[in-house]
Amino acid sequence: MSTEVVDKSAAYGLVRFLLESFRGVLDTGEERIMRQACASILATAALVTALGSGTAEAAVLDVTVRGSDAIFLAGRTDITIPLASAPWSSPTGMQRHGGPTPEEIQETFPPYLGVAAGDVIRLADPSIGGISYFNGVGAPFYGPEGNNADCAGSSCSDLSSFGGISGYFGPEGALVGVFLDNSIPSAGAPARLDFSTTGLGRNFTTLSPGLGQIFYIGNGVTTSSIFQEFIAPSGATRLFLGIPDGFGFDGVPGAYDDNDGAYRVRIGVNEVPTVPEPGVLALLGLGLVGLAAARLRTPQGSKVPG
Repeated sequence: MSTEVVDKSAAYGLVRFLLESFRGVLDTGEERIMRQACASILATAALVTALGSGTAEAAVLDVTVRGSDAIFLAGRTDITIPLASAPWSSPTGMQRHGGPTPEEIQETFPPYLGVAAGDVIRLADPSIGGISYFNGVGAPFYGPEGNNADCAGSSCSDLSSFGGISGYFGPEGALVGVFLDNSIPSAGAPARLDFSTTGLGRNFTTLSPGLGQIFYIGNGVTTSSIFQEFIAPSGATRLFLGIPDGFGFDGVPGAYDDNDGAYRVRIGVNEVPTVPEPGVLALLGLGLVGLAAARLRTPQGSKVPG
């Protein structure tokens, strides 16, 4: 199982990367912004030890979500993901394109955080990066809101359930979450939630999904810039973050093999969100490029120590 939560050593590594990359090319004002960015990273690292504690502690955690992070594979330690060039075995598998895609990307297990019942989750800061959902490497890239954020009817993604994970109805390819307990969600999917404009939409302020129910997170704020709160249900021990996808964003989950890109989000657990200065976000965006390159050399499927 893979998590992409940044631990202390990774945070310090990113700080070093940022400083070395821009040494000698920044003026005084830019250097000040860089130092603020590094201070933000180190402050986050100091709180990471709360990850997975199972207690209602406060923490702010940086999480990288890849286009291949299939939310329907949350908690599925009973599944082996086949190579990108091989088909899934039916009926337990996901759908893939009939032939090779330009990206030829293998699905990945989504990252997760340790939580406890009653924990309040917020998407603390604006995201950095983007994901492309269509055949062909590169643009267009979409952030956590996905495509068609204010969808209705057939313009919404309409995906069926998978194992014990609910279906999804809402904006296409958006950042979503699902709370799980310690068991494998292999059967008995709960009813899905409706995030179209005629359902819950994306302007709710508080949401209390059940175990196994996929819920829309998006950019974590309403259109009035009010931070949204997601409440962990009874029995929850893990919060998974990922992407809902399928052919045309409808039907059986799948079609992750042409999803390239990633973005980084900051998750607050029982923590009031803070938003950094725009200049800090810009420089952190540049730093993410180097961090993404480093991640490609990191073996998948291991939990980052917290």
